[in-house]
Amino acid sequence: MKEMYSIERNVQILISLLKENNIKKIVASPGTTNIPFVMSLQNDGSFEMYSCIDERSACYMACGLSAESGEPVVLTCTGATASRNYFSGLTEAFYRRLPILAVTSTRPLSHIGHLSAQVIDRTAVPNDIVKLSVFAPLVRCNDDEWDCQMKVNQAIDALRKEGGGPVHINLETESSFDFSVKELKRVHTIKRYELYDKLPAITAQRVSIFVGSHSPFSPDETHAIDSFCEKYNGVVLCDQTSNYRGKYRILGAILGAQKQYLSTAANADLMINIGDLTGSYEMKTLMPKAKTVWRVAEDGVMRDASRSLSAMFHMRELDFFSLYSNLKVEKTHTSFYEECKKDVQTLTECIPESIPLSNIWMASMLAPQIPCESVMHYAILNSLRAWNFFETPNSVTGFCNVGGFGIDGTVSSLIGASLCHPEKLYFGIVGDLAFFYDMNALGNRHAGKNIRLLIVNNGKGQEFRNCIHPASAYSNEVVDPYISAGGHYGQQSPTLVKDYARNLGYEYLTASTKEEFEEQMGAFLSTGSGKSIIFEVFTDQDNENKALTTMINLKKSADKLAVNMAKKVITSVVGKDGLETVKGFVRKR
Repeated sequence: MKEMYSIERNVQILISLLKENNIKKIVASPGTTNIPFVMSLQNDGSFEMYSCIDERSACYMACGLSAESGEPVVLTCTGATASRNYFSGLTEAFYRRLPILAVTSTRPLSHIGHLSAQVIDRTAVPNDIVKLSVFAPLVRCNDDEWDCQMKVNQAIDALRKEGGGPVHINLETESSFDFSVKELKRVHTIKRYELYDKLPAITAQRVSIFVGSHSPFSPDETHAIDSFCEKYNGVVLCDQTSNYRGKYRILGAILGAQKQYLSTAANADLMINIGDLTGSYEMKTLMPKAKTVWRVAEDGVMRDASRSLSAMFHMRELDFFSLYSNLKVEKTHTSFYEECKKDVQTLTECIPESIPLSNIWMASMLAPQIPCESVMHYAILNSLRAWNFFETPNSVTGFCNVGGFGIDGTVSSLIGASLCHPEKLYFGIVGDLAFFYDMNALGNRHAGKNIRLLIVNNGKGQEFRNCIHPASAYSNEVVDPYISAGGHYGQQSPTLVKDYARNLGYEYLTASTKEEFEEQMGAFLSTGSGKSIIFEVFTDQDNENKALTTMINLKKSADKLAVNMAKKVITSVVGKDGLETVKGFVRKR
C-alpha cells in the first residue's frame, strides 16, 4: 500500500495551503518530530526538496535560494535546539525582507516545563527574526480545524505582505508514522488583494455589505457605497453602531434574531465585511449564511468572523467601493435591498402593542423620536440588542464599547464624548449593573448639560434571565446570587439613584409603568432643558424576557421550520460536531 499524507490534519492543512499558494521550495533538516510533515511532502512528489543537516546552514541556504529565485522557501526542523539554530539566518532574512517560512515541529505545548525530552518553549520569539509567529495546533474538533486553517493562511499571507519577510509556524505534532491519507481534503484558502492588483470580478446576483462598529462615514464614502449597491444589487446590513446612513441601510438585527423565520437577507451570494466587531449577535447570525465572504480593511489584517472568508482586500473602503463602482458592468437593479426592506417592514408590523414595559418597549417608543444630530451610547448586550430592533433618525450616530466588550465604561464613554460638542445631546442607554459599575463618572466636574441617561433598572443582570441565555434554564434561586448578581445596589431602591443624581446637579425622572414613562418622555427628549437628565425606569425580569421572546418570534416560515427540524434530525444521528460538518459542507456547495 502506497503511503501518502500524515493522518495529522494540521500537516495536511499546511501542505494544502502551500500547494494553493504555489510554494514549492523546501529545505529540510533531519529529525523525528518533523517526520509527519517531511515524509508527507516527500510522498506528495510535487515539491522541490533539499536536505541540510545543520539548521544554521539550512536557513542561510533558504535565504540564498529565495533571493535568487524570488520565491518563498520553507524550512523544516525538529524540536529541541534545532529551531534555535535558525536565529541568525532568520535575522538576515528579516532585515532583507526575504520570504522564509520556518516550520518548527513541536510536541504538544502541555509538555513544556515538565522535564520532557527535546521540548523547549517557542511561544515567544525575538522582535527581529520573523514578522509573524503562529501556532498550528493538532486538529481534534471543528474549532481546531478553523483555527489551524486561519493561522496558516495568515502566516503564508505575511510572507508577502507589506514588503515581505520571514514567518514562523510552530507545528504541533504527536509524531505519528501513519501516512494512510490518500487525498488532501479541501482547505479554506484566503487570497489577498492590494490596491493595484487585478481585482476579482463580482458575478454575484445578491450582495450584502456587513458593517460592524464603525466611525461615521464621510459623504464620499457613503456615495461610493451607494453607487456600489446600485451597480451590484447590494444592501448594507447595519446595527446601531455601524454609522452608515446611506440609501441602502438595513437595520439587520430584527431579521437575524428570528427563531422561526428565515429572512431573505440570509440569501446573499457575496457578503463584504467592513468595520470592526459587531455587538449585535442577532445580525451576526446572517454572516455565515452567505455563499462567499470578502473583507475590506485598511490594516490588511485577516479577520474571519464568518469562518468562511475567501478574500482579503488590503485597501481603504473608499478605494474598494469606488474601484468596483467605476468598472463597466451592466447596471443591475436594487431588488435585494427592496426585499430586505420589505422583510423588515413586515416583521415590524408584527410587533404587538402588548409588549410589556421593558428595554425593548422603551426603545420602540424613544428611537424614532431621538432629536436630530444626537449621539447614542449603548451598554453591551441587552441595551444594544433592544435598540438594534428600532431605527433612529438618519442624522443620529451610535457607539458602544464593543472593543473590549465589557460591562464597564459606558457612562464614562458617554461623558467623555459629550465634552466634544456641548450643543449636541448625548444619550446613554444602560442597565442597572452597567450603571452602578460606572456611576462615579457622573460626578466628573467637566460633565455638561447635554447628557440624557436612561437607566433600565430591573435589579440584576438581565442578560442571564433572557430566554436566549443558557442560564435562563435555571431558577432565580440558582442564578441570582452569583451569576446575574441580583440584590445589589439597594435592590431597586426608589431613592438611591434619585438622591445621587440630584445631589450632583442632574434632573431626575422616574417611571415604573408604561403610563408614567410616556408622561416623562417629552421631558427626557427635550433639547431645551437647563440640566443633564437621568431617567430611571424600573422594570421586571419577566417582562423583559417576554418582550425579547416576542421580538424573536414575530413570524414563522416553512423554510425556517424545515431547517430547525433538519437540525434536530441530523444532531440526533451524528451529534453537534457532525451537524457543524454538514453545515460547512452545505455552505460550500
